[in-house]
Amino acid sequence: MGIKKVGVAGRGFMGAGIAQVCAQSGYEVVVVGRSKQSLNKGIATIEYYLSRDVDKGRISQQDKDSTLACIKESINQEDLNDRDLVIESVPEDIELKKKVFAELDRICPSHTILCSNTSCLSVTELARVTNRPDRVIGTHFLSPVPRSKLLEIVRADTTSEETLATVKEFGRSLGKEILVAKDTPGFIFNYLLIALTGAAERLLENGVASAEDIDKSMTLGLDHPIGPLALADFNGLDVGYMVSRAMYERTKDPRFAPSAILKELVDSGRLGRKTDEGFYKYKKEK
Repeated sequence: MGIKKVGVAGRGFMGAGIAQVCAQSGYEVVVVGRSKQSLNKGIATIEYYLSRDVDKGRISQQDKDSTLACIKESINQEDLNDRDLVIESVPEDIELKKKVFAELDRICPSHTILCSNTSCLSVTELARVTNRPDRVIGTHFLSPVPRSKLLEIVRADTTSEETLATVKEFGRSLGKEILVAKDTPGFIFNYLLIALTGAAERLLENGVASAEDIDKSMTLGLDHPIGPLALADFNGLDVGYMVSRAMYERTKDPRFAPSAILKELVDSGRLGRKTDEGFYKYKKEK
């Protein structure tokens, strides 16, 4: 099945990035958000990244304008009723995602493939609330979506071969390298990342080393572009906490339990770059 019309259900930072890469690849995109305010914030994010690419010579002004022209925004989920593929990108709450999937199943035509951008939750569990479990799959984009080269595709127990092949082709059309993972907690990427980040957090809370030196051990020792604590700040400590807690609840593996220092930062509202303070302090951005 060919994909021409794409929908994005959820207009956060990730939803904006997904909409951008789909539009840049020539797809007609409808993005649904909860409010006009969230939609305005999302389009501002897209314009920021596109403008930066224009300034750096990666794309032309015409490319930017044509990308924005491919994106339509709505606060009405019913406007996804003609899409070939819809990507859900709401917070990591299984009950919220189930509600969204049940609604998308009702709204969308029978051929529509329903994808979840979940980073750790069960795609099979989401598929069970629909009448099309064979056309439900995970598409875990990494942040920031326009810059990341990777798309992790998660095959639910019920996902058909046709759906898997179609979504792999779709992912490659976005310029992404594809990994296919089984539907297990954290899949591939977050299974590794959450364990690494948790270890870094425990080194910090036990006073073994400073945040700077812990991060340098990875950036200088393994040539990582960014250390695990700085990356946690970038992604949002509240997001990391939700993912860590969800993985621990599913596995009971102590490696994935949220660290005490992470919980303390989240409880105090220090969520990383978005609040100008997390493991590091940041200058306020204009």
